[in-house]
Amino acid sequence: MQQSLKSKKTSGILLHISSLPGPYGIGEIGPEAKLFIDDLEKMGQHYWQILPTNYPETCNSPYDTNSAFAQNPFLLSLDVLIEDGLITRMDLEPIPKFSVNRINFKKLKEWKYPILKQAAYNFLNKGNNVEIEKYHHFCKDNNYWLYHYSLFMVIKNIENKTYWSEWKDKYKELDKDAIRQIAQMKHDEIEEIKVLQYLFYKQWKDLKTYANNKGIKLIGDIPIYISYSSADVWTHQNLFKLDHKGKMVYQSGCPPDHFMESGQLWGHPIYDWQKHLDTGFQWWINRIDHLMKFVDIIRIDHFNGFAKYWEVPAKAQDASGGKWVESRGEELLETIYKIDSQIVLIAEDLGEAAADAAVIREKFDIPGMNVLQFSFADADPLSNIQKNTVLYTGTHDNDTAVGWYNTIHEHLSQMEIDNAKKILDLDRKDVNWSLIEYSLNSNAFTVIVPIQDLLGLGSDARMNTPGTISNQNWSWRLHPNKLNSSIIEKMKQLTQKSNRV
Repeated sequence: MQQSLKSKKTSGILLHISSLPGPYGIGEIGPEAKLFIDDLEKMGQHYWQILPTNYPETCNSPYDTNSAFAQNPFLLSLDVLIEDGLITRMDLEPIPKFSVNRINFKKLKEWKYPILKQAAYNFLNKGNNVEIEKYHHFCKDNNYWLYHYSLFMVIKNIENKTYWSEWKDKYKELDKDAIRQIAQMKHDEIEEIKVLQYLFYKQWKDLKTYANNKGIKLIGDIPIYISYSSADVWTHQNLFKLDHKGKMVYQSGCPPDHFMESGQLWGHPIYDWQKHLDTGFQWWINRIDHLMKFVDIIRIDHFNGFAKYWEVPAKAQDASGGKWVESRGEELLETIYKIDSQIVLIAEDLGEAAADAAVIREKFDIPGMNVLQFSFADADPLSNIQKNTVLYTGTHDNDTAVGWYNTIHEHLSQMEIDNAKKILDLDRKDVNWSLIEYSLNSNAFTVIVPIQDLLGLGSDARMNTPGTISNQNWSWRLHPNKLNSSIIEKMKQLTQKSNRV
């Protein structure tokens, strides 16, 4: 079922859209994205892996979003909107002085959202008939999520509450008369929200076509859990373990381990898997089908939750009182593959329950993940890496290769350190290139390298530090011209040498 990942050895680069360079405070799905695709082609790469492109709900995390379907409008390319005649250069003025290294989300939103609203207004009032017709088709095709998402965002602004369970009962319970009244009263605002989703789809379709024509496939990311404060939970309360007031009965997390004695609380609502089964997993089918409009391959974050998950009482202070509960992931995957036998998935199966998840992975021939940074307990790490594996030098949740090595005594035993130095020949080679070369020479069919490792950047360039809330998380950006011709050429040579071109 995973033929596109097993036909030959390949590799790719991990870089989120928001991290692309550009003049407007955040990476966008425009000219800079196409230039990066050109660079991928020059390096002989086959994949561009991104993080979720959904609209962040809190902390600017792409893994904590307002919707499992709605895309982040702040990733829209302003240059493309200008080319399409929806805004002018004057509409951008004055352009704030943005950092080239970090996203200032507050500053960005205050400046960019009025511009996006203007683009949506111009589209609705000055757009040509052909585009308007395409927009109406988009709304019809996506009505199963778009209508309630736009209502959710409008009511959220009206109520000014963090959680929808704190809204007035008529909104919380989706009273038909109340919803109809809001839809009429806030018609223009709702249309603006829907237009921005259409424009995102339009720009992304162009970007994906450009990538595919260059031989580059896009790897998307789908978190197994979704935010409680999302349009999905509000709209489909019956699919989650909630009480009669709409509040969570249980929350997601992971059990105590040697990293955290009390375990971790993640705070997501728990699926009522029986209800999903009863509906033929329709919500999940819709979710995956929707994402496949944007990407070629889907990485499932926390795939282990398809086997079993750690269920913690919602009011618990830590995760130690949780319990393992079996999931219905196997039945879900059977349903998915019956609908589309050609869909290509990657399982992020790190951590607890990996052994249980492996049984499901192997049944459906889904490749799992290995992270080289975690592999030096073995004197020969590659010997345990299966071919049907996606091997990473690191991920968005890890320190960079250089940062990892600079703090190696904090997280590795002396034996592991000795193994790493010997295996990677670190007395003579740069750690980032050693990890990359070693990975490319592995048996793994697919190797993914974070852009930070390709560039040899330190800890200040890491994308996220799990368990922390910080302006540093999710805000890193690629400095313009940092990916230079010498790095491109070196990666090309290593890729060719390892027969991954």
